Amino acid sequence: MDIEEKKIYSDKWFSYLQAQICNHFEKIEKDTKSSKKFVSKNWVKNSKGGGGTYKILKKGKIFDKVGVNKSTVSGIFSKKFRKNIPGAQKDGKYWASGISVVAHMKNPKIPAIHFNTRFIVTSKNWFGGGIDLTPCFKDKVEEKYFHSTLKRVCKENNKNYNRYKKWCDKYFFLPHRNEPRGIGGIFFDYENKNWEKDFKFIREVGMSFLEISKKIIKRKMKLRYKDKDKDKQLLKRGRYIEFNLLYDRGTKFGLNSGGNTEAILMSLPPKAKW
Repeated sequence: MDIEEKKIYSDKWFSYLQAQICNHFEKIEKDTKSSKKFVSKNWVKNSKGGGGTYKILKKGKIFDKVGVNKSTVSGIFSKKFRKNIPGAQKDGKYWASGISVVAHMKNPKIPAIHFNTRFIVTSKNWFGGGIDLTPCFKDKVEEKYFHSTLKRVCKENNKNYNRYKKWCDKYFFLPHRNEPRGIGGIFFDYENKNWEKDFKFIREVGMSFLEISKKIIKRKMKLRYKDKDKDKQLLKRGRYIEFNLLYDRGTKFGLNSGGNTEAILMSLPPKAKW
């Protein structure tokens, strides 16, 4: 399979997964008698540089805000940024496709959920991505289920779960506050040993996100909460914003590859406190 075929397959998968996730979340809203649906916005980078579609659902009975962004872009990195990207140092050329999901829940007892996967091509090509949770309240049962599910997916695909988990813990950390963003999950990048096997892993990580998010939401969607619980959630969201604006790779990559600003910042919650 040549690189152009790999681009087509990965691009189609990310589009398919975006539709599945949106349908999945709309059904969860519908089960609560909510009529809220995703609003889609298309954007174009330029005539040859691609673009994408980001879908936002706001003010639902389950989701305060959830964004599902799929984009496929190409171009040339600035000389300053290309040194950070493998294979882009010589001419700065790149092609990238991926999907990113951030769900901020109305009920503070349900954790915020983040997921993304991507395929990037320079003179090299690789997959990256991950899943992590940001709860406001400790829940050992939820933590065990979450981490064991990701461990199973990694094991079934001969991937190093412990390495991905440690990478996630290190990555989703706010050094200026000396605290983790959440309870971690998995984070990986530069997967390029075997394209077919890596692509299978990427697909199964995406399907596990559907499984995980559904089970976590359904388990807690009817829990009662107080104003002080919501206040705690809004403070936690402040930390989330700090990480995404200061450290997040996806945010930096999007802004440096000419992506749509609104789509890139769809990860930010509708309300937060400091």
